[in-house]
Amino acid sequence: MPMMSALLVVLLAADAAPPPVRVDVAELPAIMAAIKAPGAQAVLVNVWATWCEPCREEMPSMKKLRASLAGKPFEVLAVNLGEPERRVKRFLDEVPLDFPVLLDRDSAAAKLWRARVLPVSFVVGPDGAIRYSVLGGIDWADEKVRSAILALMPPGATQPRAGLSAASR
Repeated sequence: MPMMSALLVVLLAADAAPPPVRVDVAELPAIMAAIKAPGAQAVLVNVWATWCEPCREEMPSMKKLRASLAGKPFEVLAVNLGEPERRVKRFLDEVPLDFPVLLDRDSAAAKLWRARVLPVSFVVGPDGAIRYSVLGGIDWADEKVRSAILALMPPGATQPRAGLSAASR
């Protein structure tokens, strides 16, 4: 088994969440490729930390955005930068989220996404291209933001959430 620092841990933040799924960093390119695969869903990838106040403040608005796009091909993926699992779980107890949270213990995901400032977010369109990047916290539930994300989707696009690809399970 690889050392803990070389693992990402997926935390499914829900009351009855299954135990964290450990993902070897070697699988990270496959997970990111699935996110960026043309024909897939739009994905909001957010890199954050519990000590980052703007990160903490924007999390509930991501949850609201995700709920407002239920039934659409859209998902939120939060990537915590280098913090212990216990600290992240404590945060999730205070701020329950309903989307996947990855622990980037060795900064592999942050390096892959070139995240140098927190929070930083990327909206990946269904075509697999990064369509928007945001440095700093924003209100993801704002109607202008929601409309911009909806505009990335084909008209009438509906698709149940599939969550992370099989590569991450």
